[in-house]
Amino acid sequence: MADIKFPKIALGAWAWGNDGTFGGSIDASELKAVFDTAMASGLNLWDTAYAYGMGTSEKVLAGFLKDLPRDSYLVSDKLTPQCVNVSADNPVAAMHDMQLNLMGLDRFDVYWVHNTSEAPKWTRVLAEFFEGRDDAPMIGVSNHNLAEIKEADAILREHGLKLGAVQNHLSLINRSSIDSGILDWCKANDVVFFSYMVLEQGALSGQYDTTHPMPEGSARAQTYNPILDKIEVLNSKLAEVANAHGVGAAQVPIAWAIAKGTLPIVGVTKERHVTDAAAAATVELSEVEVIELEELADTLGINAIRFWEKVMD
Repeated sequence: MADIKFPKIALGAWAWGNDGTFGGSIDASELKAVFDTAMASGLNLWDTAYAYGMGTSEKVLAGFLKDLPRDSYLVSDKLTPQCVNVSADNPVAAMHDMQLNLMGLDRFDVYWVHNTSEAPKWTRVLAEFFEGRDDAPMIGVSNHNLAEIKEADAILREHGLKLGAVQNHLSLINRSSIDSGILDWCKANDVVFFSYMVLEQGALSGQYDTTHPMPEGSARAQTYNPILDKIEVLNSKLAEVANAHGVGAAQVPIAWAIAKGTLPIVGVTKERHVTDAAAAATVELSEVEVIELEELADTLGINAIRFWEKVMD
């Protein structure tokens, strides 16, 4: 397929699935202004998945896209192995086409193998499904280590395709995709690296601290609330760097991810999340600032690997 012109930042609709990860439910009507602000800001790349609320996120996004020209936006969606209907004649085709129908689209711009559960099998079926098709999307893999990434690329090449993107958790407190050589491999092989959770689900936004914890009952609160004392130290440095650039603390981790040569996915549920992201795309951190942030993060000894992930090696 033709090269895609991506914006500097993708916007994530994970929380739009209302699956309990982020706490309270979000009404679609609240998100329309978020969507409109994003599109007006030139942030037109939307990342979703059927697994985000079993179609809820996709349906909400589809409602906003339906009257817009197809070339005015980009959609990144995922084949989640755990959601595949294995009794279908072609489980990959069934899931892919179900998602297209659910969203009212004729194609996806990026389509991912969401995780490594039997990933080689699903990657091979996916490659067979898209082989020779003019409407084949950019194909990516998510939550894969370097060996798994290379294996996926080899499978795709057997069918005249190639790996176009990798999507992994990457932030100041989880840099295993850098340390393991994944990011360098992506750069050397013209593969776009999408970094997700650059803000650690809001922990690195400056919004939360020991006196203002994350909402009780949310999955993210279980992870981050017990370590908010350490998070506060890093957020203090983020605020210092942010002040030097005339932006908010939440914009610095995003700018850091861009400085590392990645395309960050920023979850958005409020208009300020969008305006923060748009502003972050204009921030250029110095090499000294990047090093100082990383060195401070290292001293905190935070383990930010989540239950669905692994240490990349």
